[in-house]
Amino acid sequence: MDKKQFLTESRSWVQEQLDLCARFWLEHGMDPVNGGVYTCLDRKGEIYSTDKSVWMQGRCGWIFAYLCHMYGKRDEWLEASRSCLDFMEAHCFNHEAGDRMYFTVTAEGEPLRQRRYYFSEAFCAIANAEYYGVTGEEKRLARARQCYDLYWDLAHGKPDPVGMGPKSLRQGRAFGTPMIILNVTTVLLRTDPERKALYEERAQMCVDEIFRYHVKPELKCVLENVDVDGTPRLYYTEGRTVNPGHDIEGVWFLLEHARRTGDRELVKKAAEIFDWAIDIGWDKEYGGLLYFTDCLGKPPEAYEHDMKLWWPHDEILIASMMLYRDTGEEKYLDWFAKTLDYCKAHFADAEYGEWYGYLRRDGLPTMPSTKGSTFKGPFHLPRMLIMVDHMIGELLARA
Repeated sequence: MDKKQFLTESRSWVQEQLDLCARFWLEHGMDPVNGGVYTCLDRKGEIYSTDKSVWMQGRCGWIFAYLCHMYGKRDEWLEASRSCLDFMEAHCFNHEAGDRMYFTVTAEGEPLRQRRYYFSEAFCAIANAEYYGVTGEEKRLARARQCYDLYWDLAHGKPDPVGMGPKSLRQGRAFGTPMIILNVTTVLLRTDPERKALYEERAQMCVDEIFRYHVKPELKCVLENVDVDGTPRLYYTEGRTVNPGHDIEGVWFLLEHARRTGDRELVKKAAEIFDWAIDIGWDKEYGGLLYFTDCLGKPPEAYEHDMKLWWPHDEILIASMMLYRDTGEEKYLDWFAKTLDYCKAHFADAEYGEWYGYLRRDGLPTMPSTKGSTFKGPFHLPRMLIMVDHMIGELLARA
């Protein structure tokens, strides 16, 4: 098969999957009574828990607004996004703790759990920013800025009004903090041009922090957890943890920054990180990407380390296509094709739509299988399908 035919057929499949995915969540996940979205759905889309993930309210709110941004406004997409935003506004802020957001709430919105992490605020920020970009509603921009600035301040030393204190007495740095805020900043750069200078400055700070503290060429990996000064902690398991999918997600965040700023050296550095992550993470016996590995080849501590989760494979598809687009190197198109084949064979569900979230190492879905959970909703998969559709379109336009 020639390259143009492969890209054309891949794009057709991706567009079909995007339609199935969006319809799955619109039909099964949206709560017409209380607002917001349920994400604990089984294979057929039946709800198995009514507790609501606040992360997923923000992520779902963002994805349906992003669909409008990319493909034009549709009432059902705008309604789904607005429902999640309004549910968060009414129920997901702890006003007695500096407007920190909860982690889970009940179906009706009663608080259940508060966490130290700032990711609820991050996803609320991109949801409101994207909705503002589509509709121009000023109150959404105000909330996006408030959540974004709160995330930034907490990540850079501001005392947390929740008052829980650190999770561990062993203080250090986590890769997820600068990585996620880089992505959030990129969304706000596009939707809130009035603060462009601030966002550009902060985006570069995130990139610098990633390379200063977490990227370890001597170990050929990105470490999830390091000392405050970036020193590797190789004497215990958490300090040796590599999450290949996380690294690859970070790759395309870096590539977006590189494309916007014209930084060709950053493209090379991002490509190197992708190569390391694929080398350490791809399962040479069964295929697919392992969830966790150890940078020294020692036993990972996490029980789920050899499982295959949906989202790291989504990130491979985005990053490999982006690297192929930006470098022209055929090996990245090969990785896209190899990963796409794996996803077609193991994650996609032709009968009920959407993708299985969790596979065993051998590629079979865990039993009973699930399409959603507290951590899986309409985000990684539709984001990948939208971005890959767009990138293949760019490549075919050049052909």
